[in-house]
Amino acid sequence: MPASRARGLLYALAGAAIGAAAARAAYAAFTRNRPADLGGRWTRKNHRGEPITLLEGPAFVAGSGAAAALTPGLPGRLRLAALVAGAGSGALGAYDDLYGTTSSKGFKGHLSALARGEVTSGAVKILGIGATGLAAAALVSEGPVDTVVNGAAIAGAANLANLFDLRPGRAIKVGLLTGGPLLAAAVFRDSRAAALAAVPIGAAAALLPEDLGERAMLGDAGANSLGALLGLAAVTKLGRPGRYALLGTVVALTAAAEKVSFTKVIAGNPVLNRIDMLGRRPVDTV
Repeated sequence: MPASRARGLLYALAGAAIGAAAARAAYAAFTRNRPADLGGRWTRKNHRGEPITLLEGPAFVAGSGAAAALTPGLPGRLRLAALVAGAGSGALGAYDDLYGTTSSKGFKGHLSALARGEVTSGAVKILGIGATGLAAAALVSEGPVDTVVNGAAIAGAANLANLFDLRPGRAIKVGLLTGGPLLAAAVFRDSRAAALAAVPIGAAAALLPEDLGERAMLGDAGANSLGALLGLAAVTKLGRPGRYALLGTVVALTAAAEKVSFTKVIAGNPVLNRIDMLGRRPVDTV
């Protein structure tokens, strides 16, 4: 195996292992007194109406952040960009988890409310994640145009990942299915991108059992952070045509989500539904 490929594989394994270990440790620490928190500020009801903790999200942010700081093979600017994208979007997502309301939904709803002079938690999150996306992109981009395109892709990916966090394990599965090929390609060509992609993949995979078991969920904090980190890894690995294609895809899917329910689309497609239900409890039929 060529030295570059061996190095990429080593960095990827290190990033995934550190991310997984750190996320599990953070989750254990955050949920040590979970019974006392049931009904508290970090508890929500899932799609079955059962209480579930949102602390999986902060655990992902903490685990991926620790891995971004410690994983070998990441240049200083890329390491800082990962911390800005992951922790920044995670913090804004946590703000929406704790203080968000359902009076306005989606990009259109929050921006329409903002146009009326109403500052919703969702609008704060949208604008804040846009800013952190641009800040992260500025650290890894060449010139203002690349910064804007990359920043929009990072922020858009953060929001898109959150749109899938409506059923157990779904957002993580989408992250693994999209991040896996990116990681595989990066191992052979770009050790930096390989290390970066492995960080959220390792952290997310380690928390998947909690998500599928309906004991916890990513919430906005975890889903936004997962999407932002995968978006950053993608813009780091892809050439200019690929980055424009990524941004176009993210924009198209986000626009579609304003009109179409992803849950209904997935349920109506046998292949997507089989993947969606893999590892989950059976759906109640009563």
